[in-house]
Amino acid sequence: MAFGQNNAKPTTPTAATMNDAGLTCVIAEGTVIDGKFTCSENVRLDGKIIGEVKVQKKLVMGTSGIIEGTINATNTAVQGKIVGNLKVDESLQLLSTANVQGDIHATSMNVDEGAVYNGKINVAGRKK
Repeated sequence: MAFGQNNAKPTTPTAATMNDAGLTCVIAEGTVIDGKFTCSENVRLDGKIIGEVKVQKKLVMGTSGIIEGTINATNTAVQGKIVGNLKVDESLQLLSTANVQGDIHATSMNVDEGAVYNGKINVAGRKK
């Protein structure tokens, strides 16, 4: 392998769900945010947020990511745990390690085998 060349393959499904070039906010594992969290860019969550979460672009939750509270986002991919209601304006992806305890409202939704969700689900589709 030549210097500076990276031939490593992605080890998590998030490589398919978020382009690293668009990643602007990372909340690392071990970080806890208590209160209202708002971001106008993409968010990668490996830590914990307790409270209201608003993401204007894409929210990607790693396996260690936890949200206890309501979520509003444009697109969301979940590998971690959510305790609270989730509203996604466009697409929601629940990956195999996802655990959602609350109501889900999304325009489209994809659920991998092994994902857990408990609550009401409303997948409305796009209005024409």
